[in-house]
Amino acid sequence: MRTTRTWLMLSVALIAGLIAVLLASQWLDAKSGSGMTKVAVAATDISLGQRLTPELVQLVDWPSRSLPPGAFQQVDSLEGRVLKTNVLRGEPVLLAKLAPQGTQGGLSAVIGEGRRAITVRVNDVIGVAGFALPGNYVDIIVNTQRDSADNGVRDKTISKIVLERILVLAVAQEVGRDDTKPRVVNAVTLEVTPQQAEKIDLARSVGTLSLVLRNQIDPLAADTTGATKNSLLEQAAVPVASEAPHTPSTKTPLRVKRNTQVISNSADKSATATKPATYAEATAASTSTTSTTAATKPVASALPASTTAAMLTCIGVINGLRNAQECY
Repeated sequence: MRTTRTWLMLSVALIAGLIAVLLASQWLDAKSGSGMTKVAVAATDISLGQRLTPELVQLVDWPSRSLPPGAFQQVDSLEGRVLKTNVLRGEPVLLAKLAPQGTQGGLSAVIGEGRRAITVRVNDVIGVAGFALPGNYVDIIVNTQRDSADNGVRDKTISKIVLERILVLAVAQEVGRDDTKPRVVNAVTLEVTPQQAEKIDLARSVGTLSLVLRNQIDPLAADTTGATKNSLLEQAAVPVASEAPHTPSTKTPLRVKRNTQVISNSADKSATATKPATYAEATAASTSTTSTTAATKPVASALPASTTAAMLTCIGVINGLRNAQECY
């Protein structure tokens, strides 16, 4: 009798426990189910600039209390949208990570509003040995020649930082920003303003460009005046000496004056022909006399017979800007 009563009580307790467990389970399921919602996440790793398709997105349960802002709860609302940043598998696809509606896929979807993309040619040195990767920031240095009118110095070569904190959009044809392995390429695409694009285009036509990698969180600007050969060697700039204008030398004209008659070597041929002896004697006098000191010599053999007893005296005469010899 006691044994039967004991088993009966154990059976009732066991049944009551099972009922309590079932009720508690149903209550917990009902409560937890009311705190979950569906959220669209990436079904695989998706690169920036890629257009979303239903195969790339899936819905998963997400706690309602921790639902991220801008999350999507339907896959259809994401079809055709373009990502402007990378999304990893299982990561919610948020509105902030999407380009505006109507944007086509590719690099253009990554360019910010009011910005432009320009490509510059690089090598292993100019491209910072391949460490200038998408998402990094660089400064741009140009090495060129000064204009000839700049300060009148001989040292015309200068290197100067012309643009700072320029975002690297792509290296070659790669736009992914998750890979940190350096890649040596021959072209780098930068995101700039229209004014900066004009400067880069001019700089690469008048000189050579170099990229300078900088810290991504460093916003400070570098205030430099540029480096020249003199500043590199810590020398003062040497002004360019102005050259004196070249003045062609003029032949000293020869004038011969005997008594009241003057004969010049610039006179016409008829005058020279009429007094050949006098002109020859005057030429000899001009080569032997270089100062204003008078020189006297006989000219009996060079003069006509009527003047064989006469003597010529030649002196240097300055007539305006011309020097002449006058003989009496």
